[in-house]
Amino acid sequence: MARWIGQNAPMNDKAMSGADGGSLSLAQTALLVIDVQMAFVHRDAQGEPRSTPGAEDNIARLLAAFREAGGRVVHIHHHSHQEGSPFSAGLPGNLVQEFAKPLAGEALYIKHVNSSFIGTSLEADMRRAGVEHLVLCGATANQCVETTARMAGNLDFDTLYICDGVWAYGNTGPDGREHSPEDVLSLSLSNLDGEFATIVTTDDILAALRP
Repeated sequence: MARWIGQNAPMNDKAMSGADGGSLSLAQTALLVIDVQMAFVHRDAQGEPRSTPGAEDNIARLLAAFREAGGRVVHIHHHSHQEGSPFSAGLPGNLVQEFAKPLAGEALYIKHVNSSFIGTSLEADMRRAGVEHLVLCGATANQCVETTARMAGNLDFDTLYICDGVWAYGNTGPDGREHSPEDVLSLSLSNLDGEFATIVTTDDILAALRP
C-alpha cells in the first residue's frame, strides 16, 4: 500500500526501478503539472492566504530535473465553462504562469472539470506510452490535483503526490467552520495517503531521478 515518503524513508518498491532499486524508471514515469495558471497569481496578489509558499519554486525544480533527465513532462490547463470563472479561455487568469510554460514536444491537455482524465485522452496516451508512475504537482491541492490523484489511483497508476509542490487556500465548511490553508492541505494529504497515492516531497523525486 502507498505510504508517506520523506525524511529519508525509502520509496515503495512499485515506484522504483533500476538495478539499485533507487531511481524512477523515466520511461515509465510522467510529471503532471496541473493548472499552474495566472488566476492563482491574481488571487495571491489580492492577499488571500495560502499554504506552501515555495510550491512554485519546487515545481520549477521538478520541471528542470525532468527535462534535464529526458523525462516525460505533461501539462494540464483548466479552461472553465462556468460563467465568471477567471479560468475561462481568453481571460488573463487562463494564461499559464511563465515558469511553467510547456516546451516544444511536451504534451498539453485542456480540461474543463477538476479531473485531468475527464474529457481528455490522458489515460489512453499514458497507457500507450507505457507510463505506470504519475508524479503530480500544481494547484489546487484539494481540488484539481486531489481529484486527478484519486482517479489516477483508481485507474491503477502508481501515483506520487508532491506535498510541497501543491498549494491550498482556506475555506469555510457548510457548518460555518473555517479551515486554514494549512489544514485544507493537511486534510487533502490525509485523504490520499495510503489510499490513492504515495505522498512524496520534491527532494524525494529529485533523489530518485539521480543515478
